[in-house]
Amino acid sequence: MANENQNQNQIKIEIPKEELQGRYANMAMIAHGPNDFFIDMILRGPNMPQARVQSRIIMAPQHAKELMLALQENIHRYEQNFGEIKINRPAGAPNGGIMDFPLPKGQA
Repeated sequence: MANENQNQNQIKIEIPKEELQGRYANMAMIAHGPNDFFIDMILRGPNMPQARVQSRIIMAPQHAKELMLALQENIHRYEQNFGEIKINRPAGAPNGGIMDFPLPKGQA
């Protein structure tokens, strides 16, 4: 019976060919209204005054919270296996919904 319920809850997920490679992002902007969260995944190059949105995800508040919880759980598992993930942001620095993943400094 448990196996039967498990099969009913499974979803077949299809990934279109053009999405298989994924998109790299080193910055994210998050905004919200009363009904939706907007998550823009952005690619910012070094010494470039402009950045490009690679993908925009729009989701309901409940789904945004589920995503947050899933990320927390997966980060916890990752750190158990590979060690703590270091963040280079000064403590208490406000970000106003922008997650700017610092780029390493290049050397000439």
